[in-house]
Amino acid sequence: MQSYTIGQAARLLGVSPDTARRWADAGRVATHRDQSGRRLIDGRDLAAFSVEVGQGGGGDEDASYTSARNAFPGIVTAVKLGDVAAQVEIQAGPHRLVSLLSREAVDELGLEVGMEATARVKATSVHIDRT
Repeated sequence: MQSYTIGQAARLLGVSPDTARRWADAGRVATHRDQSGRRLIDGRDLAAFSVEVGQGGGGDEDASYTSARNAFPGIVTAVKLGDVAAQVEIQAGPHRLVSLLSREAVDELGLEVGMEATARVKATSVHIDRT
């Protein structure tokens, strides 16, 4: 499973690294240390926490969020697979994006909860890039 540094988690959550550190220090999201002593957050834990933050539990109400060229970098929070189709949810800061795509595309991208991905929005279509 992929893990994220505090800085990477902050970028995915749309907050400053200081805010992410404060949340980790307060126990709002679990961390562990790697061999070099850096604090890391497990991808599944970050995905669950990003949903909470996206639903207004963040506490950084004054933060501004922008999208360059309709790209929303975030973290995969849910993958629902059918026989032919799939649904992938990405939390990008306060934005929850849902993409309906083929199961084959999800398998080829290797998408799973806790992984970093970018949702690209055009009109009503949401495309997923694995990052």
